[in-house]
Amino acid sequence: MSLHADTQPAPPAPTVLVDATLADGRRVDVFLGDGRITAVEDHRAGPQDSRAGHDAGAVRLDGALLLPALVDGHAHLDKTLLGAPWQPHRVTATLREQIANERALRKETGIPVAERATALAERMVTLGTGHVRSHVDIDLDVRLDGLHQLLGVREQFRDRLGIQLVAFPQSGVVTAPGVSDLLDAALAEGADLIGGLDPAGFDGDVDGQLDIVFGLAERHGAGIDIHLHDGGETGTFQLRAVAERTAALGLEGAVTVSHAYALGDVDIAELDRTAAALAAAGVAIMTNGPRHSMPPVLRLRDHGVRVFAGSDNIRDSWWPYGTADMLERATIIGLQGGLMTDDELRYAASLATDEAAAALGLSDYGLAPGNRADLVVIAAGGVPEAVAAHPQRLLVLHGGRIVGPATHPAFPAGGAPDLRGER
Repeated sequence: MSLHADTQPAPPAPTVLVDATLADGRRVDVFLGDGRITAVEDHRAGPQDSRAGHDAGAVRLDGALLLPALVDGHAHLDKTLLGAPWQPHRVTATLREQIANERALRKETGIPVAERATALAERMVTLGTGHVRSHVDIDLDVRLDGLHQLLGVREQFRDRLGIQLVAFPQSGVVTAPGVSDLLDAALAEGADLIGGLDPAGFDGDVDGQLDIVFGLAERHGAGIDIHLHDGGETGTFQLRAVAERTAALGLEGAVTVSHAYALGDVDIAELDRTAAALAAAGVAIMTNGPRHSMPPVLRLRDHGVRVFAGSDNIRDSWWPYGTADMLERATIIGLQGGLMTDDELRYAASLATDEAAAALGLSDYGLAPGNRADLVVIAAGGVPEAVAAHPQRLLVLHGGRIVGPATHPAFPAGGAPDLRGER
């Protein structure tokens, strides 16, 4: 049963998580108060463990892995078909055909965006995601309807899941007169960032689209997150154009290019030239992994480019796959990128934790005193195992409150942790 079912009150917030394993291998007790981490102390087993052991709000973790909440840096809550009957995938030959297919399907589905988005957000919470950046289509058909529905979902989940919204011109900007006005209105009505789509490959006007996107970002003080599927040197040229504008406007740390497939299919000299420009301008790259030309994450890291992870499409018209599990996403990226050593697996996990949080501007994120108690307990002995083994999520906290499953062996079966005292 959901911890948030109307018939079941939410369990009280724990005050200390006893005997947790951190990413660096330390066994600690983590003290919580007012929705934040108040202290992190080395765990001392036995009678010496007096402070945590006698706390009435203690939850014993028995060495389970404790991480800051997972972060999904790129999703499409409005597109998912979760909550609707299974839809067979329809094969299309071009990006424009796929977009037209999606527009037709969303009219046929008959289930409101908010209902489907809620089903996906619930799944994200259960799997330990505490923050997500979701793009939402803004076009001449749907106009701002999808945004308005997701604003409602964002409010509904404000105590369980942080949601950033990107006004995304899925059907183009320059080639769709009137969309720029809708994007302007979307930012005024609650969208957090402005998006873009293949300035060369879709709009056929790199400067024209970037003028609009960066102009709106500057006007509204908003961040930018641009979809870029264009490959080869056409793609890397656009990446450097984005970097140049980012530096000129002082937007370091506020601009992301999602997918950036071109980085995975150019020669080393072109890759290094482009990576250097991205690093210097502070432009981040989001990858979801499943593509033959996935950006080479380790080489980008070595250049100082921030790379982070996102789910992208989850059970929608674009593809039938997706589980909303960001640890699984780290696995996919690790497999695609050839990440095998423990250090590389830790880096894969960071793409869905620290690196994603930094890219989303989550300033009070992480396992340190003073930060928000957005946490996930995982049935693993360490981070490499968590990436490789698809482990259970045992407990999920958001703002110090239990919002996700409590399935640790020390907890009552199927219920919330026993908060009457450490066992």
